Amino acid sequence: MSTDTPLLKTPLHALHTELGARLVPFAGYEMPVQYAGGLIAEHRHTREAAGLFDVSHMGQLRLVGADAAAALETLMPVDVLGLGVDRQRYGLLLSDEGSILDDLMFVNRGDHLFLIVNGACKQADIAHIQARIGDRCRVEPMPEQALLALQGPQAARVLERLVPGVGALVFMTGGAFAWQGAPLYITRSGYTGEDGFEISLPGDRAEAFARALLAQPEVQPIGLGARNSLRLEAGLCLYGNDIDTTTTPVEAGLNWAMQKVRKGGGARAGGFPGAARVLAQLDGTQPVERQRVALMARQRVPVREPAELRNLDGQTIGQVTSGLLSPMLDKPIAMGYVRPGYAPVGTELFAMVRGKPVPMEVVATPFVPTRYHRG
Repeated sequence: MSTDTPLLKTPLHALHTELGARLVPFAGYEMPVQYAGGLIAEHRHTREAAGLFDVSHMGQLRLVGADAAAALETLMPVDVLGLGVDRQRYGLLLSDEGSILDDLMFVNRGDHLFLIVNGACKQADIAHIQARIGDRCRVEPMPEQALLALQGPQAARVLERLVPGVGALVFMTGGAFAWQGAPLYITRSGYTGEDGFEISLPGDRAEAFARALLAQPEVQPIGLGARNSLRLEAGLCLYGNDIDTTTTPVEAGLNWAMQKVRKGGGARAGGFPGAARVLAQLDGTQPVERQRVALMARQRVPVREPAELRNLDGQTIGQVTSGLLSPMLDKPIAMGYVRPGYAPVGTELFAMVRGKPVPMEVVATPFVPTRYHRG
């Protein structure tokens, strides 16, 4: 986006200002990076109680038509046709080379598919989807909708007070609800590793609903800074850092996001962009040259992207893509890419920080145990 292009404002902009948020440019919007209490306090509050996030910069759209699910399967290595009504799934839009254009969430709402895509990618995603499958289904952007996320161990208790019945949802399911006449579509999901909900609602009702949530004693507003630290502790990828158009799903360790039916030997194997490359990487006939790993430092020296990763002999073997000091562990954690031989858990390597090697170890994710409500 050009530097002279005015930043957009979410429906909660006035509320962020009132709450004393520090606002920064993000994905073309003016967004709160943190509030008065600071990132660490916000992070811990979300882990202990309930945090409210404004994620209205994300793109929301619907695909309408009898052929929508089959059409969407031509863009992603994911089972769309087999997804039940009000079930949600993680998806990957792929380029013709098999690299990741964006990651997204989608829900089967019965008469249409509801998609949520990353804010920085939404215009390109919508154009891509329209160009590829717009002749098979209606592609309907939803710019009038806001999106809020309520995350944390007390999120269900809080939301149930305002929206009775929402507590019956389990992880990766959704449902239609209402609040004071406003239609809500709520999924039990999120980006923090905690139990929580994402709430799509009309933009002109978002501020009133956010104020009702913030009036609950368990809830505090949370900015983008803590959203990033929470997702990294959960071992979740950030598009633009840990995955992008240079990475394939297999390199990124996202094999779990591709269901058996779309893999080699499956009933609907292939048929998505870059399938030959991705399926060959999956079955090992085309070895990957790098793999995403999780790392923990052995010294209390924060390791941030794009720190170089070296082996014990001082050879460069990869690069950090996300890193920070974990608020819950009080240890530096990171994700990055390394040559496959250095990917096994327990491997020792070094991150270069201001010219000095910081010893690190490859570890399993999540760094902090997730607490999704699976019923």
